[in-house]
Amino acid sequence: MSMKYKKQSKKQAEEIVKILIKEYEGKEVGLHFSTPFELVVALILAAQCTDKRVNEVTPILFSKYPTIEDLKNADIEDIKKIVKPCGFYNNKAHSIKESARIVMDDFNGKVPCDINEVQKLCGIGRKSANIVMLEGFGICEGIAVDTHVTRISRKIGLSNGKNPVEIENELLKLLDKKYWEDLNHVLVLHGREICIANRPQCDKCSINHLCNKNN
Repeated sequence: MSMKYKKQSKKQAEEIVKILIKEYEGKEVGLHFSTPFELVVALILAAQCTDKRVNEVTPILFSKYPTIEDLKNADIEDIKKIVKPCGFYNNKAHSIKESARIVMDDFNGKVPCDINEVQKLCGIGRKSANIVMLEGFGICEGIAVDTHVTRISRKIGLSNGKNPVEIENELLKLLDKKYWEDLNHVLVLHGREICIANRPQCDKCSINHLCNKNN
């Protein structure tokens, strides 16, 4: 069972987020893409794979299949061959081809600018849909809850939710909307650079004095 930490107050939570936003200002994290559909494909490939590896594979895929229709009509075995370095390539290749079909057949060739419609694409859940809306369309609908957000939000006392949906709902209630856009970004960076799973560098942590693991 996961350890349960004392919840932060709204004021403390916002102080934490402000510190992290300042600390990681200007630092990039994430996937390379030039269109919303390229982002969809990158997110499908990113499951249990590093962004670095995905960013190496997607240029090869999009160079051979530059349009959504091209991917819809692509040979599934060829897609598998290209995306194999990202792992779980059978499922990922299927999700890419099927998502291309859905976009072409059901959405007139354009990724829908609606968080519920985006989740109809193969391999795209709530977390990825939040990213598509924010990064692809510039619309902040919620907070993408990945493994870093789950682990760190619990550890520092922002949420004790049992699953990503509960965690997102708690974060949305706890934090003013102006912080939603930055939260995933800063927690991912903090999780990669400082609050590393199983070996956190607490002595270097800018929010260590506010972390509820110490309370």
